[in-house]
Amino acid sequence: MNKTIIHIDMDAFFAAIEIRDNPTLANKPVIVGSLPGERGVVSTCDYKARKYGVHSAMSIAEAYRRCPNANFVRPNMEKYSMVSSQMHKILSDYTDIIEFVALDEGYLDVTGSVLLFKGAENIGCEIKRRIKAELDLTCSVGIGYSMMSAKLASEEKKPNGFFKIESPDELKALIKNRSVSIIPGIGRQTEEKLMKRGIKTVSDLLNCPISALSFLGKHGTQIYNLARGIDERNVVPNSKAKSVGNERTFQEDIEDIEILKDMLILLSREVSIRLNFSKLKGKTVTLKIKYKNLKSITRAETVAYTNDFSKIYKTAVRILENTPLDMPVRLIGVTVSGFEDENSQLSFDLSENIEVKKNNERLNNTIFDLHKRFGSGIVKTADEIKAENNLSQNCIKIKKYQK
Repeated sequence: MNKTIIHIDMDAFFAAIEIRDNPTLANKPVIVGSLPGERGVVSTCDYKARKYGVHSAMSIAEAYRRCPNANFVRPNMEKYSMVSSQMHKILSDYTDIIEFVALDEGYLDVTGSVLLFKGAENIGCEIKRRIKAELDLTCSVGIGYSMMSAKLASEEKKPNGFFKIESPDELKALIKNRSVSIIPGIGRQTEEKLMKRGIKTVSDLLNCPISALSFLGKHGTQIYNLARGIDERNVVPNSKAKSVGNERTFQEDIEDIEILKDMLILLSREVSIRLNFSKLKGKTVTLKIKYKNLKSITRAETVAYTNDFSKIYKTAVRILENTPLDMPVRLIGVTVSGFEDENSQLSFDLSENIEVKKNNERLNNTIFDLHKRFGSGIVKTADEIKAENNLSQNCIKIKKYQK
């Protein structure tokens, strides 16, 4: 049976969510990332900003130079993750063979469900309709006979596009006059190597023998086949997350351990919320430090399975207090890993007072429920407010993003 693959790509995902939640932002280009004057890069931007040449991973300084009148917004990864989970739920109604390659992008193998839903086009249209109705966002849908064809189809009519590539001949006819960079797996370095040999377009690839690509090894064979529409890759459903973490890069390198502890309060809360949202508990808390000279170290400690903010924070602080701080710190991060199924989480921390543990769990669950119902930042503990005030007083900008 021939495969039928659908590729879903949300349109300017982070920026679209910010505009959805604050429509006044739509009056100007929207750039999600650090703020002007801060150290950092663009996470994403809307299509208005892209007309000025702004793109993901561009430095904020360059983005501001190109588009100074844009609305600059710090990313809220917790919110984006929640919306992504809602999108994933919609997609899972049509097949259980889904490979998510990012928060806003995924492949669906609908080979076994096209008859049930009366065709791949019906599935694609229904997904677009539901994403707009339930999330108030748009996506681009590509339908193909392979992963590559579905991906290229979704890019063909962005934003809010719908396109189908049914055969290798259709694919070759569509891309033959385009740059070789359109082939998956051809990055800047490979493109430069090909151009030095006079291979600039897909048509050039089609006209050269496979031996002409031998200098690329196995990658050359893959490129040769993909240019001809031959793609035998299968959609592989994602495995569960192996870790959940957050980290911050400081605008100025930090020497004061109390400031680092304040940041750990905010990081630990975010990690706790995301663990609760994913119904995960982990037994390993890892602290990451990057020093002024860009050297990084990690230190970990094993605890009883937890997703509790207090437990994560206290463990991270304990690790920090035993970590060398003989140089200013540029970045600090917290990660929880070592997950188990809920039925297997039967370890106990006998050093912890049972009543205190129950109270902490009730507080943790209450705060999570409020965040889930009303959004990020709706409620803060006294320690979190104090930490934010201290960080503000020390001119430290809080930059939210997900590893």
